[in-house]
Amino acid sequence: MAERHIQGIRIEGLRKRYGEGDTAVDALKGVDMQVAPGEVVGLIGPSGSGKSTLLKCLGAVIEPSAGRMTLGQEVIYDDGWQIGDLRALRRDNIGFVFQAPYLIPFLDVTDNVALLPMLAGRSNSESRRRALELLEALDVAHRARAMPSELSGGEQQRVAIARALVNRPPVILADEPTAPLDSERALAVIRILNQMAQQFSTAIIVVTHDEKIIPTFRRIYHIRDGRTHEEAGEAKSLE
Repeated sequence: MAERHIQGIRIEGLRKRYGEGDTAVDALKGVDMQVAPGEVVGLIGPSGSGKSTLLKCLGAVIEPSAGRMTLGQEVIYDDGWQIGDLRALRRDNIGFVFQAPYLIPFLDVTDNVALLPMLAGRSNSESRRRALELLEALDVAHRARAMPSELSGGEQQRVAIARALVNRPPVILADEPTAPLDSERALAVIRILNQMAQQFSTAIIVVTHDEKIIPTFRRIYHIRDGRTHEEAGEAKSLE
C-alpha cells in the first residue's frame, strides 16, 4: 500500500490480544476509525466492548497486536512501534482528558497547565504564556493563581482541558470527561472541546456513556465485541 500521510487519527485493522493459546482473549478484532482535524467524535459501547483497550492503544499506553495507527502526520504503529520514544509521543502529540481532572494539588492553576511544556524543554516564560492564553480562551484566567482545591468541578475540568491542549497535540483522547458533571456543565465541556478542536485543528475522541452529550456528536463509533461500527450522529446544537 502506498504511503499516505494524513492529519488527525487513522486506525486500520487494529487488533489486541491478551494472553496466548486457549486462554487468549481478543479485545480488539480489527478496528477501523478515522477522525479529521477539528472533529470531535464519540466512541460508545457496553462495558467490556474494547473502548478502554482502544484508547490505551491510541495513547501508546499498551502495544496493539497487529494493525496500523497514524497520529497527526506520523505512522506510529505498523505491526510494531515505528518510533522509539513513546513517552515523548504521549507528551508532545497526545492530550489526555479523564473523568477526574487529576490536577496536581500543590501547584496553582497556571503551573498545572505550564508543567507539560516545561517538561518538553520550553522556557518557563513561554510555558506560562501558553498556559495563560489557554486559560483565557477557556474562561478560567481569573483563577490562574488559584489552587485546584479552590476550583469548582467545572473549573477543574476546564483546567484539565487546557493542560491537554498546551503542547498543541494533533490528538486528544477524552475518557468520560463529563461523567461527574450536571447537564449544563457537561454540555459546556463538550462545547469547549468542539471550539478547541476547530481552533487548534485537533482530532478528538470522546469515550462516553453520558446520554446528555451523545446527541451532540456529528459522528459516532459504536464498539461491540472488539469491532467498530460508524454511524451519523444527531449533531444537536450546542448553542
